[in-house]
Amino acid sequence: MMVRMLPPAIQIRVDDEQSPHTTPAFLEVDRLRLVAGYPNGTTSEPFSYDLVRRRALDAVIILAHHTHASGEVHVFLRSSVRPPILFRDEPAPSAVLWELPAGLREPGESPQVAAARELHEELGVEVDPTALHELGPWIYPAPGFIGERQIFFHVEIDPIARQTPLEDGSPLERHATIVDIPLREALDLARQGLLPDGKTELALRRLAELVIRP
Repeated sequence: MMVRMLPPAIQIRVDDEQSPHTTPAFLEVDRLRLVAGYPNGTTSEPFSYDLVRRRALDAVIILAHHTHASGEVHVFLRSSVRPPILFRDEPAPSAVLWELPAGLREPGESPQVAAARELHEELGVEVDPTALHELGPWIYPAPGFIGERQIFFHVEIDPIARQTPLEDGSPLERHATIVDIPLREALDLARQGLLPDGKTELALRRLAELVIRP
C-alpha cells in the first residue's frame, strides 16, 4: 500500500533570475472599501476588504471510479504539485499532494464539458460529458477571499481504456503519478491525515454515501 502511494519526488524552487512581473498575472487582487448594512438599519464604518479575481473562476472536480474484480469500488488519485504549501511560515515537507483530477472551467464552457476535458488531460480517459454525474452540490472552498465554486462530478470508467494523460502543458502537471486504489483505503488515508486536500476528501465521502452499503 505505502509503496504505490509514494508521490513523485518533485521539487520546487524560486527562479531568482526572473521577475514575477514578466508573465501575465494568473490572479488579480482588488482592494475594496465596503460598508455593512445591518437588519436594524444601522451601518458599519467603512472597512478595507481584499478579494481575488481570475479569468476562469469556477473549478470542476472529477471522481473516476470502477468496480474491481474483487467487488470493491476503486478510485483514481493523481499527484499534484501545490507550491503555496511550501511558502507557509511552517512549510510542508513536500509540494506534492494526492488529489482527484480537477481544473478550471473556461469562460463559456459548461461544467460537464470542462470536467470531461480535465479527465482526459489528467487521467487519460475520454468520456462523453453526459456520462458525468453530479456528486452533490457545489461548494465555496474559500469564500473569505475568492468567489470560486467547486463543482463535483463522478463517473464510472473502464480502467483498461485509460491512456497516457495529455496534460495541459503546465510544468506542474509533468511526471505526475496516478494510483488506482480501493475507495475504502482512500478513506482510511483521509482519516489518517494523509490526504489533506479538502475537495478530495469531501468527494470521496460523498461517493462512499452512494456506493457503500452497511
